[in-house]
Amino acid sequence: MTEKESNNNLIIEEEEEKAIVDPWKVVGIVNYDKLIQDFGSSAIDQPLIDRFQKITGKPAHPWIRRGLFFSHRDLNELLDKYEQGKPFFLYTGRGPSSDALHFGHLVPFAFTKYLQDVFNVPLVIQMTDDEKFLWKDNSMEDCARFTKENAKDIIALGFDVNKTFIFSNLEYVGTMYPNILRIQKAVTANQVMGIFGFGGSDNIGKYSFPAIQAAPSFSNSFPHIFGNRVDIPCLIPCAIDQDPYFRMTRDVAPRLGYLKPALVHSKFFPALQGFQTKMSASSQDSAIFLTDSRKIISGKINKAFSGGKDTAEEHRKYGANLEVDVPFRYLTFFLEDDEKLASIAEKYSKGQMLSGEVKKILTDILVDRVQNHQEARAAVTDEIVEAFMTPRKLVF
Repeated sequence: MTEKESNNNLIIEEEEEKAIVDPWKVVGIVNYDKLIQDFGSSAIDQPLIDRFQKITGKPAHPWIRRGLFFSHRDLNELLDKYEQGKPFFLYTGRGPSSDALHFGHLVPFAFTKYLQDVFNVPLVIQMTDDEKFLWKDNSMEDCARFTKENAKDIIALGFDVNKTFIFSNLEYVGTMYPNILRIQKAVTANQVMGIFGFGGSDNIGKYSFPAIQAAPSFSNSFPHIFGNRVDIPCLIPCAIDQDPYFRMTRDVAPRLGYLKPALVHSKFFPALQGFQTKMSASSQDSAIFLTDSRKIISGKINKAFSGGKDTAEEHRKYGANLEVDVPFRYLTFFLEDDEKLASIAEKYSKGQMLSGEVKKILTDILVDRVQNHQEARAAVTDEIVEAFMTPRKLVF
């Protein structure tokens, strides 16, 4: 196996396959152990999980136990502060590029909701409508509309309005602008090109955007919540492809007199076509959306890439390859019963269950989640959205 470094993003070549991971695309089969090594993060191991449970008094989320949130930066240090009774806040975000979220989008938000419940801390959610205007062929009006529609999906997950501030960059960027300027002054164009791969044909807005995504990592970007305090640390749950933004942030933070944000990284939620890429809101066929009907969900899952064999006879003889089976990977995210998941894994891998049976189980689970989500979302009014998106003091 050979390794190459390109634009400071990971490229691994193994035989004829190449994996590329950056904030805008994931291509190829990702070796997550290698990703930890090359990105310089740390694995979430059993001693850290045990410590998390001991300090919080709460069980670790199934996604932690199953290794789906697998990597971190400075989580031990954040737990130290929590153990000492010191405050911190959560920060995550969404790039609104469509009217509806898909299941891949739910992962960081559902996990963030869990963290907010466990730690009882404030949360800020950045809607990067400016990013989608710069990167995609969307009008500014569409980006603003997507923000409000996506906010309804996020609120429907059950976040506490007294502890959660959702903000649109198009509306809130002025408040963060002093910190954005400080970050921009501390990072050179060459550094941004090296980290993110920008070139001469990219619009200048792309060069400035990383500072905008970095700014919410610092507590004084939210004076209505934290005043001018710069001593309140931040924990960022995100997919591992967003890490380049926060490597830059962590590098610049000490030079500004700020604290480095801590991070927890998730694995990618694969596209229905296979593990070579992640779900995309821009591709209806790659994802299951929260607006999909049972018929559409069933059809998409039945066409999903399977690790089962071509014939029932071969499958019963050799079993399924769980490493490449998309429906089974989805079950690791959304089947909460550990014993049932282990039973399916054993039977399916030994050929005692067929692909169709696994897909049927997954379909029932996702349809139930979608129906529950649609009911919760229908109760989110424009007034509720406005309440979440109004700058105000949060309870912590």
